[in-house]
Amino acid sequence: MTEKLYVSPSPHLRQGDSTRGIMLDVLIALIPAVVASVVLFGFRSLLIIGVSMFSAVLSEYICRRIMKRNNTAYDLSAAVTGLLVGLNMPVSINPFIPAFGSVIAIVVVKQMFGGLGQNFVNPAMAARIILMISFPTQMTRWTYAFGYIRTLDGLTTATPLADPSGLRNILDLVVGKSAGCLGETCGAALIIGGLYLIARRVITPVIPLTYIGTVFVMTALLGQNPFFHIFAGGLMLGAIFMATDYVTCPMTFWGKIIYGIGCGLFTVLIRLYGSMPEGVSFSIILMNILVPHIEKLTMPKFFGKEKKAS
Repeated sequence: MTEKLYVSPSPHLRQGDSTRGIMLDVLIALIPAVVASVVLFGFRSLLIIGVSMFSAVLSEYICRRIMKRNNTAYDLSAAVTGLLVGLNMPVSINPFIPAFGSVIAIVVVKQMFGGLGQNFVNPAMAARIILMISFPTQMTRWTYAFGYIRTLDGLTTATPLADPSGLRNILDLVVGKSAGCLGETCGAALIIGGLYLIARRVITPVIPLTYIGTVFVMTALLGQNPFFHIFAGGLMLGAIFMATDYVTCPMTFWGKIIYGIGCGLFTVLIRLYGSMPEGVSFSIILMNILVPHIEKLTMPKFFGKEKKAS
């Protein structure tokens, strides 16, 4: 038997992780947030999330077929994008809106730029921004937690970021007893998912800790309640599950730190001085765009260099 030899450039380390395996871990990590959304907002949450995920996977399948590319609908990356789009929706929204958002995320933001690994911004974040601009009323019509026990209509309210007076204590934000999108209100569920991803080594804690830490320090210096700003809005969801996207975040250690600090600074500036109460989506997208420059500045220098011929 002739042994096959493969010649390739270094490094020669191999790891058993696959795209499907990583995406499966992300889906598992988001299960606590999904369960919390059902408990807090009722079973209509599953309708919104299911429609969003189905639309994302179907869009990827059809798009890849039309483009005559290898089909990647089975690697679960589209399912993760669809789930994140769904978790960024209010429970009262028309299901056609998250379906449209998933199509935008997959077809326009992801596949039009070459597919997984080629998109320059996070697809779910870009979809949320487009939906916020296109459907501002529907995207900002939040409901109270446990409002489904009585009636969904007539229980609409502002998020704690827009109306802090409606919040009794920070514990309400930690357990999810506040208004907001499906996946952003329960801080405890998001932390559990983040710890799972860190334990599985799917993500490192550098970006989430730097992002959240920057918001904590900046809001404290500006006379705000830092715990309120950490648990209110979509900061936890964005810092743990979106800012850490492999494709759109820096790979270098110092790059991750600069990236996390930038996300935190933009979030605080938009929240406190902008016309919108929430700044997570815009902050992450802005830093996604800057990632190539951040990596260029923080790329380790080569050991040694070739001497010019005399």
